[in-house]
Amino acid sequence: MSVKSPVPLDKVVGRRIKARRLQLGLSQQALGDALGLSYQQVQKYEQGVSRIGAGRLQQLAEILNVPVSVFFDEKLGGSQDGGAVFAFLDTPYSFRLIAAFAKMPDRAIQQCIVHLIEQVADRISAVV
Repeated sequence: MSVKSPVPLDKVVGRRIKARRLQLGLSQQALGDALGLSYQQVQKYEQGVSRIGAGRLQQLAEILNVPVSVFFDEKLGGSQDGGAVFAFLDTPYSFRLIAAFAKMPDRAIQQCIVHLIEQVADRISAVV
């Protein structure tokens, strides 16, 4: 019997696992220990290189304290395009940006920064 190859959804699920793990401040080693796996296997799951079985996915959901549906829901984060949210979270600076933003106690400054980023994004998309 052959092992099934990963499909694009495996990468989506892996990114969502990684995002939740980082949100909780867990290392790959800590998650691996909780699963009884090596950090390398967690890395393979997060990269979508290895497929995750139903039982393991349930175990991950319990450890990460989320329902299994979180790994598949298209409207995560209140976005109509949950995939875009997780694609962003997969970028190198995303968590640094989020952490820095969260440290700002002034809501007015946060609103100004969001407005600035929206304007930059709108101008860039108009050029492309």
